[in-house]
Amino acid sequence: MAYKIDEKCISCGACADTCPCGAISQGDTQYVIDADTCMSCGACEAGCPVEAISEE
Repeated sequence: MAYKIDEKCISCGACADTCPCGAISQGDTQYVIDADTCMSCGACEAGCPVEAISEE
């Protein structure tokens, strides 16, 4: 199951730096995770300083 970034995202980029498969990119207003690329490792969730990432 893929992870999702919610509205608490502050666009700091910490999650993108931790993603081993490059599934995270800057969206229009916050970072977004490509569900098809996400391998559900949880690295992004652990690396988010504002706890804006959770498993769908």
